[in-house]
Amino acid sequence: MRRLWPTTVRARATVGACVVVAAALALASFALLQLLEANLLRNAERDAEQQAATVAQLAAAGQLDRMRAPLHGADFVQVVNARGRVLRSTPNLAGVPSIAPVSPPRPGKVFHTWRVRPLGGEHRQRVVQVTTDTPQGIVTVLVGTSLRDVDAADDTTTAALAVGGPLLLATVGLVTWRVTGRALGPVEAIRAEVAEITDRDLHRRVPVPPTRDEVARLARTMNTTLDRLESSGIRHRQFIADASHELRSPLTVLRTQLEVALAVRDPELWPELIGGAMEDVERLQRLCSDLLLLARIDAAQPVAAVRLDLGAVVRDVVEARLGDRVPVRLRLAEGVEVAGSELWLARVVTNLLDNAQRFAGRRVEVVLRTTGAAGARTAVLEVTDDGRGVPPGDRERIFERFTRLDDSRSRDHGGAGLGLAIARDLTAHHGGTLTAEEAPAGARLVVRLPVRSGA
Repeated sequence: MRRLWPTTVRARATVGACVVVAAALALASFALLQLLEANLLRNAERDAEQQAATVAQLAAAGQLDRMRAPLHGADFVQVVNARGRVLRSTPNLAGVPSIAPVSPPRPGKVFHTWRVRPLGGEHRQRVVQVTTDTPQGIVTVLVGTSLRDVDAADDTTTAALAVGGPLLLATVGLVTWRVTGRALGPVEAIRAEVAEITDRDLHRRVPVPPTRDEVARLARTMNTTLDRLESSGIRHRQFIADASHELRSPLTVLRTQLEVALAVRDPELWPELIGGAMEDVERLQRLCSDLLLLARIDAAQPVAAVRLDLGAVVRDVVEARLGDRVPVRLRLAEGVEVAGSELWLARVVTNLLDNAQRFAGRRVEVVLRTTGAAGARTAVLEVTDDGRGVPPGDRERIFERFTRLDDSRSRDHGGAGLGLAIARDLTAHHGGTLTAEEAPAGARLVVRLPVRSGA
């Protein structure tokens, strides 16, 4: 059965439509034939019953001799007494014995119908039996009507359905095949285009049909996905190039220092040379740690929903920082709880403080507050400094990886341009945002996180 079942969507849709239409057509044909036959039988029986009632009234009045030829719709009339002797009949039943299949019932008027084989004809007969009480005793009136019209209608309808049914199925199959083919044509074009796109052809896009249906939405979604893949590929290549450049610089300096240390024979200069080499090694370690963290963030699963006191996390980070160049002033609201990873949120605060300490003059301030109505509150963490600030045109660029507004100064302070990028990625993993916003003086970085419900 699996081998016989169509494998393409077009063929399956066509077969499914034909099967459904065939089943519906069969049920409709059966119902039509039954209703048609029932209606024609009811009409024929009504005419025979009227004739039988009229003859029964004549028999009850003892006036059978006044019985006339059958009315329109009746083929024959036969009157039989209780002993089965024919008292009266129409000429077409002259000499024919009683056709009653059973003995007459008790006195009274009873309408009974049954089917008998044709009486010298090619069509069925519907016979109505009426039993009544007369002065001569119980008599039974039998009136028959031909079902030639019913049979003819059944034959005509059956032939029409036998011819029209297959034609209708063929039409449904052909229309479904053509319509499905036209509907799936753009899908095949999309599939063919996607099959040819490689990691070096991410600039290509699938054709969007000029419609507003699901296929057009699929094409637009595919193009949006390709946009994201292309952007991701560009960022990936740029990241590798920047990382290679950042790693090459300290490695070059470190190699130079080691070569100088090997060339210098004065032991008194070795501590200074080795100290410089150790600084570059530490810088390499920090850079490798940041790169590894970025890789983990990019591949991270959703953050586990652990309830945390954000104010306590900030306070612990600040208290653990010894020897900061500029003191940090805290203004933390109480009871601000969020869901997330304490380690990652602490890293966000650390990176923001590192950035502020790098450029602050005399002041670094951390403010924690909440905004919004109950049930939709947002935690707002602001880190401000009194440094030179961030130009409006660079407020988004500072969050790009390996971005430094003052390259030489950042290198002197040990920055690689990854701190704010890591902080923004970690914040996004917690369902929040990190932005650089307007400040009276210096820089103002704002973290917004959803407050844990029930906090």
